[in-house]
Amino acid sequence: MKGKLMYDVIVVGGSFAGASAAMQLARARQTVLIIDAGTPRNRFASEAHGFLAQDGRAPAAIMRDVHRQLLRYPTVEILSGEAVGARAIDGGFAIEASGGREHSARRLILATGVSDELPPIPGMNERWGETVLHCPYCHGYEVRDRPLGVIAAHPMSAHQAILIPDWGPTTYFTQGQFEPDTAELEGFAARAIIVERTPVVELIGEAPALDGVRLADGRFVEVGAVFTAPKTRPTTSLAAMLGCVHEDGPTGPYVKVDPWGATSVAGVWAAGDSATPMHNATLASAAGVLAGIGAHQASVRAKAG
Repeated sequence: MKGKLMYDVIVVGGSFAGASAAMQLARARQTVLIIDAGTPRNRFASEAHGFLAQDGRAPAAIMRDVHRQLLRYPTVEILSGEAVGARAIDGGFAIEASGGREHSARRLILATGVSDELPPIPGMNERWGETVLHCPYCHGYEVRDRPLGVIAAHPMSAHQAILIPDWGPTTYFTQGQFEPDTAELEGFAARAIIVERTPVVELIGEAPALDGVRLADGRFVEVGAVFTAPKTRPTTSLAAMLGCVHEDGPTGPYVKVDPWGATSVAGVWAAGDSATPMHNATLASAAGVLAGIGAHQASVRAKAG
């Protein structure tokens, strides 16, 4: 790496978590390279909700403003592209970007996010982010007062279902696999949740709108939107390449971090959906702030001896 610029920090991922980390570092006058593939998890949603001062704006518009603000700081660079490799080097880390060029930094922040794998039901993918949803706090208000469904995808789906009646009358589809227990059934009764044990086999209507679902026995059930919990997986293997410890969450693995976002590998932090089982834009941004501060304070400690 001799002769090449070594940044203070490389941030991989330029959405809510990564950009929030980079902002703290920029304001601490750290040299920062953001490598952003431009494929955030929320790109399928037309609007972001529940994010302070940004409610109702398109996620892409929010990030354009954020990147413009970051580039006002002279120590920040943004590279459009994918980070495809990561390794430890003397004094820090090297990240290989698409195209083969390598960039080095003393510390890394991984804000790479996760990818969603929806239940394999025809009609799900083309409605994702509009009438097929995962977070009622993010999108429930926009589908309020419609008949709503929860398509069970894992053992926590019953917990998800108990929330939904505050937005509309709710049917819980067990898919023949995720039967509520006795206590959950009592909660369902108190919340007037209908339990349907025949599996959903198709979503009906002109996408992205939803008229209802067809069941395996041919019946049609009217619903205006459905909630489900997709399986999640890291969008990149960078954390695994570096040896970061992962934990198993209810929908998939995530990077184990301490309260400041530090991973099990010294000099590497992680933030956002790839580093928590709780997925929300505000939480991702807050985690990015902590990771950025944590990385800067590690630099201070190193210089102070």
